Amino acid sequence: MNLIEPILADAATITAIRRDIHAHPELCFQEKRTADVIAQALTDWGIPVHRGMGTTGVVGIIQNGTSKRALGLRADIDALPMTEHNTFAHASQHAGKMHACGHDGHTAMLLAAAKHLSKHRNFDGTVYLVFQPAEEGGGGAREMIKDGLFEKFPMEAIFGIHNWPGMPVGTVGVNPGAMMASSNEFTITIRGKGSHAALPHLGIDPVPIACQLVLGLQTIITRNRRPVDPGVISVTKIHGGEALNVVPDSVAIAGTVRTFNVELIDLVEKRMREMAEHTCAAFGATCEIEFRRNYPPTVNHPAETEFVRRVMATVVGADNVTPFEPTMGSEDFSFFLQAKPGCYFMLGNGDGEHREGGHGLGPCMLHNPSYDFNDDLIPLGATAWVRLAESWLATPRP
Repeated sequence: MNLIEPILADAATITAIRRDIHAHPELCFQEKRTADVIAQALTDWGIPVHRGMGTTGVVGIIQNGTSKRALGLRADIDALPMTEHNTFAHASQHAGKMHACGHDGHTAMLLAAAKHLSKHRNFDGTVYLVFQPAEEGGGGAREMIKDGLFEKFPMEAIFGIHNWPGMPVGTVGVNPGAMMASSNEFTITIRGKGSHAALPHLGIDPVPIACQLVLGLQTIITRNRRPVDPGVISVTKIHGGEALNVVPDSVAIAGTVRTFNVELIDLVEKRMREMAEHTCAAFGATCEIEFRRNYPPTVNHPAETEFVRRVMATVVGADNVTPFEPTMGSEDFSFFLQAKPGCYFMLGNGDGEHREGGHGLGPCMLHNPSYDFNDDLIPLGATAWVRLAESWLATPRP
């Protein structure tokens, strides 16, 4: 790997910041301490800071030369509402909160890049450092856009990195087009008529209706969508009844829908509503349907993806830049990519061997209570950010 030597030399300093953030996780839109740490570091390095965008977001601005050109580099900063099983020195100090997705590491990588870019300024233009809150369910990217991110900080494109456990350290995964799926949730409440369980003919039992509907929803995937369009409907919750000898008045079923394109979301929602309404009507019941669209698919722009592929080949070698199999997980960087050209790509986080004594049992996977970010990625991610910024601003745009 062709890592930048001053970034390597400073890795211990940035690692300490990463571990401090890991020990003090904050949930979406509550990242005040984290934002303070970020803003203080940027200020110490002579980087102007704008705070409060998207509630707790931080934007650093590094300018050099006379060019009006600019790009954005994004790191997410929030943690997850889960209990950490690790017991090492930098484990979470806040019960029920954990950096189990590596946002602490993403923040550290961008801080390391910021420090180098500010000191060396081997570019002509502007680099916007976007430290985004509330990726984990809060839609912080959407909120930053609403607050005028792209108007106040006009950038030609925006780029994002996520660590990916299971991929070897030193590898990069990237695709043009879909990288991650949309995230959508539904709740269908079936309204029947309660009765004594011994006299079901006097009521309208919503339980068998719910059973019919759970099975029927899967035919939307198997019989309504094109087989080449990936999609999944998962019913993850069924709730109804309070006593064993009572037919309940209602049953609620809920779950998630994941797709790689908006057209399939439209189809699923339409068919889900039709199926629920007609199935309930066939049994003499009624229903209420709530379909919530959370995050759209994360879809990379082709030109920006090819740019990332070329630059990362100079950092890790062409053979280590490989196609990434799209995942049904979701990511609110999708909102940025709907508004601006850009690319979202993965850095291999390894298989967990980097974890020190005191880690919990289980694999080092994202959203796992035994997860910990691999600090070996900090110099690599920082180098990636620096080379992307320098190359982008040095390459003439059409």
